[in-house]
Amino acid sequence: MIYQYWKLNLPLFIARKIYSDQGDKRKVSRPAIRIATVGVAIGLAVMIVTVSVVLGFKHSIRDKVVGFGSHIQIHNVMTYSGGTQHPICVDDSLTKAINGIEGVANAQRFTMTQGILKTDDDFLGVMFKGIGPEYNTSFLKTHLIEGEIPQFSDSTSHYQLLISQMIADKLRLKAGDKVYAYFIDEGDVRTRRYTICGIYQTNMTRFDENLCITDLYTANKLNGWQKKQATGVEVNVKDFEHLADIEERFIIRINRTSDSEGNIMTTETIYELYPQVFSWLELLDINVWIILVLMVCVAGFTMISGLLIIILERTQMIGTLKALGARNKTIRKTFLWFSVFIISQGLLWGNIVGIGIVLIQQYTGIIHLDPRTYYVSEAPMELNLTLIALINVTTLLICVFVLIAPSYLISHIHPAKSMRYE
Repeated sequence: MIYQYWKLNLPLFIARKIYSDQGDKRKVSRPAIRIATVGVAIGLAVMIVTVSVVLGFKHSIRDKVVGFGSHIQIHNVMTYSGGTQHPICVDDSLTKAINGIEGVANAQRFTMTQGILKTDDDFLGVMFKGIGPEYNTSFLKTHLIEGEIPQFSDSTSHYQLLISQMIADKLRLKAGDKVYAYFIDEGDVRTRRYTICGIYQTNMTRFDENLCITDLYTANKLNGWQKKQATGVEVNVKDFEHLADIEERFIIRINRTSDSEGNIMTTETIYELYPQVFSWLELLDINVWIILVLMVCVAGFTMISGLLIIILERTQMIGTLKALGARNKTIRKTFLWFSVFIISQGLLWGNIVGIGIVLIQQYTGIIHLDPRTYYVSEAPMELNLTLIALINVTTLLICVFVLIAPSYLISHIHPAKSMRYE
């Protein structure tokens, strides 16, 4: 029993002895081992940082888009087909039907209208979004940089306005300032005087450059709509990963049905509302795969070169083992185990460096980006331990696999000739 156990583990035993042998520091294999270890470590660190950056960037941009448009929107089919604002009646029956769908977290009304903000020196065409008291303002609070969130109402108007930093810079406004808003409808011009209650900044240009937030009551009144009417309903789901399944339920329950006033309703997901943004984010996955492949190739090539150097340096040892009766398969396993030790050490240091960089960025934000180009002011990084573990295992398996072919060099080493090898 002891003999069988020793025989099965002989390659591992010899590999451990070789790996732990410090021996002559002038050996050629020493720098080769270090280079191979560093190659694996750098490759893994780059892969961890790359994946973390892309995940953080995609989720950061996605959360901002969802913050402005929610996960699913319900609106009048005429708005979808024509672009002009047409209302739907958001009464108790529709609200109950929406909240009764499995997976829905909350539903909130909104009304859109267009207008012009004018100061003494300049003017700017903007889009007003009216929201009610049930609206979840956590996203707006997260990105609020000046002032406070207004009190939103569906029964009275406080004439308070939340604008973006981009609009504030263009019109030279700050929190507490007064500004006139003009609304033009079929030749009729209406004027409202607003107080800038707060200023937000998300760095999403397509929203920041023209979106102002006001109360639902004012937006409805400007459109000539009743209290229960709205442009649509924004629906947030409990789990974004199940958005497709929840969308199917909305298609069955809501899509192409009529509200209490006979308006035909339709639904759209955030992917359908902003397809360009999500198509752009999907392109980032291609860059990730290219980097992962390149880094695995770097690690693999450094390991191949290192293994070949080690085999050539250990030629006499290989000849001795063969003379003692060891088969080529056993010796190949010995050097593959030796390679596993080197790769494992490289993976260890790669994880320390890669995860360390991600954590430093998360807590300090030391790497800054141009928000006008990247929509974020700091490089977003997100750790996914499951994905990192998968990268580690895949890198180990691929590196060991590519070493199988070079290990067959051992079969060409003859005991008699190896004894004269120097």
